[in-house]
Amino acid sequence: MGSEKIFPDAVWLSRSREAEMTATPFRACLEPVEARNFGARSPLLGHPSQDPVPMNSAFRTSVTEKPTPDIKRWRRAAIFRQLGPGLITGAADDDPSGIVTYSQAGAQFGFNMLWTMLLTYPLMTAVQLVSARIGRVTGSGLAKNIGGIMPKPFVMAIVALLFIANTINIGANLAAMGAAASLATGGPSVVFTIILALVSLTLQMFISYETYARYLKWLTLVLLAYVAVLFVVKIDWTNALKGLFWPTFPLNGDSFTVIVAILGTTISPYLFFWQSSQEVEEIDHSDDKQPLKEKPQQAPKEMRRINLDTTVGMAVSNLVAMAIMMSTAATLHANGKTEIGSAADVAEALRPIAGDFAFILFSLGIIGTGLLSLPVLAGSAAYAFGESQGWKCGLENKPWEAVGFYSMIAAATLLGLGIEFSPIDPIQALFWSAVINGFVAVPIMAAMMVVANKRDQMGKFTAPAPMLIFGWGATIVMALAAAAMLVF
Repeated sequence: MGSEKIFPDAVWLSRSREAEMTATPFRACLEPVEARNFGARSPLLGHPSQDPVPMNSAFRTSVTEKPTPDIKRWRRAAIFRQLGPGLITGAADDDPSGIVTYSQAGAQFGFNMLWTMLLTYPLMTAVQLVSARIGRVTGSGLAKNIGGIMPKPFVMAIVALLFIANTINIGANLAAMGAAASLATGGPSVVFTIILALVSLTLQMFISYETYARYLKWLTLVLLAYVAVLFVVKIDWTNALKGLFWPTFPLNGDSFTVIVAILGTTISPYLFFWQSSQEVEEIDHSDDKQPLKEKPQQAPKEMRRINLDTTVGMAVSNLVAMAIMMSTAATLHANGKTEIGSAADVAEALRPIAGDFAFILFSLGIIGTGLLSLPVLAGSAAYAFGESQGWKCGLENKPWEAVGFYSMIAAATLLGLGIEFSPIDPIQALFWSAVINGFVAVPIMAAMMVVANKRDQMGKFTAPAPMLIFGWGATIVMALAAAAMLVF
């Protein structure tokens, strides 16, 4: 009996698909596996397809031939689409406040603090992977999960300190952004500061989450400005490599202070809360996605995405930090300028040494990373406070649907703006913000590691041993850094 009599529809489909794919084999190559179902065993579902359509020669040719430039571009685009919360989190780590820290390290010690990036990368990646995993598996943010193992007064104290530290950071970042815009255009810095604060707040409150997330994702490209500076200034690559793998610096209070500041900048509590909450947002925004505890069949794909997103995001963060250190080491340190007051001071100091182009690139980076960091700082404080109170949270909601959540975003932003008009020294405030973050990070990280290993909360998706080892290692390092703050 011929196959036409047994599967008439399948034979018709096979012939029509063969004609289509012969005409457009590239289109066939891009079709999802689930749509093709050529009788092959699915690696995700673990069983053969029931579709009797045979694999035709056109498709075999499309997958065995060397990929065309169009296919390569599509693959790169597919990878970029998988980047989101992790990339934005990593980029937000290089905010104007972080720029000051990295610039100070480069100006004061030359290339000899580059090694810290090799130390912090696996530690910060492990911690951010844990925070993302908790959000994606449970469908709830960090504050709610930590509240399940810690007394509420303790959680509220941590959240309050996080809000204070984030508000100070917002104020310092807004001041740096306004100053950079003023240096670049000649206008009044206060006016620029106010405009940038209101623009950021308006975007957070009145555009859709999908649009806003896309805006933040593309804004991460501004970090390329700092990489571009490396091609403008003259770098001693031999000394740079030596500073990365075999540094020499005095073991004293100044060096320990800079090392602690770098640790506090790269491993910050607000980044934990933000990435975890963004994973929850991704679930709430899609009808198909569910917490992995409820829909474990989504785990392979989602865990691969989280791993890629986070490792790439943290790599971008550290590479940009290295670029900033190298730029200031090759210019400011080489010319005897070892003290940094603000991020705008760095841009201004680069002008006579490295030229106007380096100055413009650095100023653009300050404004761009500031716009990226403001929603992360304000949003993470709002997520933490709202989740601890049981409020409705999320950027997918309209302001009138989540009044408490958006009120916290507005309060953090406007109070941060108020620092510009107060007698408070932003740089001193930033120092105390780093101190607060250093002490708050330790119990938060310890609680995260406990949550990530609890089957009651994580089900069968508890963190694997390597992730826990590096996570606890990061917690111990941060505890030592906090202790060092008291000494130095």
